[in-house]
Amino acid sequence: MKLRLLVLALLGCVTFSSAQEYFPKNDAVKAENNNYTALTNAKIYVTPTEVVDGGTLLFRKGRVVAIGKSVDLPENTVVVDASGKTVYPSFIDVYSGFGVDKPEKAKSSGRSAEFDASREGFYWNDHIMPENDAVAKFEYDDLVAKTLREAGFGTVNSHIKDGIARGTGVLVSLNGDGNDGDRIIDDRSAQYFSFEKSIAKKQSYPTSLMGAMALLRQMYYDADWYAGGHIDSKDLSLEALNTNKDLVQIFKGGEKGNVIRADGIGDLFGIQYAIVGGGDEYERIDQVKATNAKLILPLNFPDAYDVSDPYASGYVNLEDMRHWNQAPANPKIVADNGISFSFTLHDLDSPADFKDRLMKAIAYGLPETKALEALTTVPAQILGRTEDIGSLKKGSYANFLVTSGPIFDKETILYENWVQGAKNVINDMTLKDIRGEYDLSLSGQSFKLSIKGEAGSPKAEVKQDTAKLESKFNYTDNWMSLSFTTIDGDKSYRLTGLVDPSSDNLSGKAVLPDGGETVFSAVKTSEFSKKDTKKEKDVPEMVAVTYPNVGYGYDAIPKPENILFKNATVWTSEDAGILENTDVLVKDGKISKIGQDLRAGGATTIDATGKHLTAGIIDEHSHIAALAINEAGQNSSAEVKMTDVVDPEDVGIYYALAGGVTSLQLLHGSANPIGGRSAILKLKWGRSADEMIYDNSPKFIKFALGENVKQSNWDSHSRFPQTRMGVEQVFMNYFQRAKEYEAKKKSGEPYRTDEEMETLVEILNGERFISCHSYVQSEINMMMKVAEHFGFTVNTFTHILEGYKVADKMAEHGVGAGTFSDWWAYKYEVNDAIPYNAAIMHNQGVTVAINSDDAEMIRRLNQEAGKIMKYGGLTEEEVWKMVTINPAKLLHLDDRTGSIKEGKDADLVLWSDYPLSVYAKAERTMIEGATYFDIEKDKQQREAVKKERNRLITMMLSEKSEGKKTQKPKQNKKETMHCETGVEVRSMK
Repeated sequence: MKLRLLVLALLGCVTFSSAQEYFPKNDAVKAENNNYTALTNAKIYVTPTEVVDGGTLLFRKGRVVAIGKSVDLPENTVVVDASGKTVYPSFIDVYSGFGVDKPEKAKSSGRSAEFDASREGFYWNDHIMPENDAVAKFEYDDLVAKTLREAGFGTVNSHIKDGIARGTGVLVSLNGDGNDGDRIIDDRSAQYFSFEKSIAKKQSYPTSLMGAMALLRQMYYDADWYAGGHIDSKDLSLEALNTNKDLVQIFKGGEKGNVIRADGIGDLFGIQYAIVGGGDEYERIDQVKATNAKLILPLNFPDAYDVSDPYASGYVNLEDMRHWNQAPANPKIVADNGISFSFTLHDLDSPADFKDRLMKAIAYGLPETKALEALTTVPAQILGRTEDIGSLKKGSYANFLVTSGPIFDKETILYENWVQGAKNVINDMTLKDIRGEYDLSLSGQSFKLSIKGEAGSPKAEVKQDTAKLESKFNYTDNWMSLSFTTIDGDKSYRLTGLVDPSSDNLSGKAVLPDGGETVFSAVKTSEFSKKDTKKEKDVPEMVAVTYPNVGYGYDAIPKPENILFKNATVWTSEDAGILENTDVLVKDGKISKIGQDLRAGGATTIDATGKHLTAGIIDEHSHIAALAINEAGQNSSAEVKMTDVVDPEDVGIYYALAGGVTSLQLLHGSANPIGGRSAILKLKWGRSADEMIYDNSPKFIKFALGENVKQSNWDSHSRFPQTRMGVEQVFMNYFQRAKEYEAKKKSGEPYRTDEEMETLVEILNGERFISCHSYVQSEINMMMKVAEHFGFTVNTFTHILEGYKVADKMAEHGVGAGTFSDWWAYKYEVNDAIPYNAAIMHNQGVTVAINSDDAEMIRRLNQEAGKIMKYGGLTEEEVWKMVTINPAKLLHLDDRTGSIKEGKDADLVLWSDYPLSVYAKAERTMIEGATYFDIEKDKQQREAVKKERNRLITMMLSEKSEGKKTQKPKQNKKETMHCETGVEVRSMK
């Protein structure tokens, strides 16, 4: 093995030959083959756009020597007449695992996953493995290579499909005749990355997508620091990462959001990844295009669901039904938008499925030239190997396909796949096409013989009169054999014969039921018709893409309107209080005027008589619209960002809008004392994640106290802290380290960029605010003392269900409160909670907000505020401020939103009734003047969803009736998240 690796390392860019010229020639008899080979009279695709009709392809020793209509052939040329055949460059897969086994999954020890790395001399995180080289684990398997060649592939770029930083790939020609020295084109072809942890490693961090993103960022910062010579010890991982930085960088993104996330990491460090997509790029094509990345697209179109059972069909959500219908158009839409892309076999069950999926993409409008480019020239460009592969230009490898006609014609036969000049027969080129209808005669009896299917592997059906007979048929090397049994099953016939290439008819020897022998003849009565199977529609029926592309998505993204609300009861959440019979003019996304008898001036007028107009509700503590809530792998995750995992397609956004919510703070969960950075969102349903995040957003972070963070009851015995005392020491330790980190930065000395410390320094400097999960008074006091020790103020205690016990101290410290109206006793540390909590804190001068922490409660925060009037006797204006201007103050957004005031954002809700009432409905919810929820439009959308589901179900039933493959219905339901979601670092089972 060591010798083999040494040879491969020395090869670099290998030139194909049967053996290296300096090898001793001990075989005195065997001579080297220096002949040329020429395919003549063929239609040759040099590239997808450069075609030579009646051309000649000349090659020698695995390389193209010449190509054209008139090529001088040397005397020692073997000539192959390819008249009537078409030649194409063979296909390339940039993202393969061929010849490189995925590591085995780590075995569980029955305890929580390890927190520390298992390796010495490498990076601190086990999932960062850029030192891995696929070539060291590569073993050529010609049985697997055969399946790839049969699908048209001649070259694959393989790598270890495991880990976040995965190491280098190996570029391999699928040449079964050579050895690794011949077939390995490049032993360091690219460097690979993903967001997925290694299955072979037990280290717990990261436990989330946002953790993986933070780890990648820190890895790059550390690589720069290492490259500067600032680390005395050897780090083989960082050394390899830096060594490989000039290679092609390939990132497995997956779904469309991860394509965008991966590109964002690349942009931060000046890296342009080629990104593996997920097949749903069409849903956010503008954002995908803006990445400027070359894409590697799987053709993993889902099969139709078997919706024949009405009960089971109810489990399939509209989003999944739509994706089945729309996904085949993804390549066309990507091509139409000028995005460069290649195809990969990744995510397909078998290479044999590839052509059908590709043909489906072409049926949905993908131009054939673009399809061919995606399999030849573009993957060669991605890999930077255009001189060697992807075309049949002079000097390139002689990797090509010989077909019976246009390669994307359903009836075209792939005859041969030549790899590095070595011929691989897929279907016998001399095999006669015998498909058609015949009159079969033998021993005085007549039968009907129908031969259909693929030309290279046809199927036969025998009938006597109109009855179908049981039969078996085989056709190989121009020999046919047929056996069939009569209707009653008591007589069987066996036929065999050599097909005459010059005749349309079939004949040969027959063995009769009694063992006697005779001859048979089958006279062709009609040619095989391609129309024998059901003709597919020219343009498959597609449902429209919506924004977002889920149920209740909009046909078009809402835009700001100029609107005049007339005669409303206006709850200002300002000193002006509640104004009766008042007009509010919305113009250019802002609240323009408030008063009576205002003129519309071209704005749309809405009669709000008898209705109530308020500022949009703001939820200071929410976990909707997220792909992950906790990064639970370490006791501090200050490096992770909720902005990385905003999910703009969470239907909880739409439901929140229906409850009058316009803004929220998306908080990290409570897995660790120091959690992740927050995302503050405007619920702009239909827009992208970036467009939902507040511009110039105030900086927040989640801290947590109590039972969740110490995890002592969750079998996490290897992680500190295990007690509430330990939680305090975590804070003291990390803030002391942050002070030292900042001191070093200010000293002018070189320093290692640490995202975690950078975040904590922002807290010390008052540039980032803490929202702290809290329950019991002892810990509330502790957190304020820690903050005062380091000279900053805690911004908000959230939950804070024992706040009434320390409300005076909270007011003195200057901290606000985000609490529940009447939740208590749902776990032990909440036993002392009381519903008067909010009122008591308010009366002590604490800014109090009522929040949800719940995807259901967020829809009725107006009612939650109303409860405070009962429990505490506050006024309607005071409690309404608890869901509008007070959370805006806590989030440092009160100059922009949270109240109805001229100049503020037009984040407004028109209520059908008194807004604190259980009977009140949000009729219209606006954000910056655009209507994101309309109760009348909602009724229309409900009906539209029903009709669309029925339409898609009908289409799926049609697929099943045509015999096409289907899958079982399944429920793809988004998890409802809370603070505790993903808190426990579970054992690896």
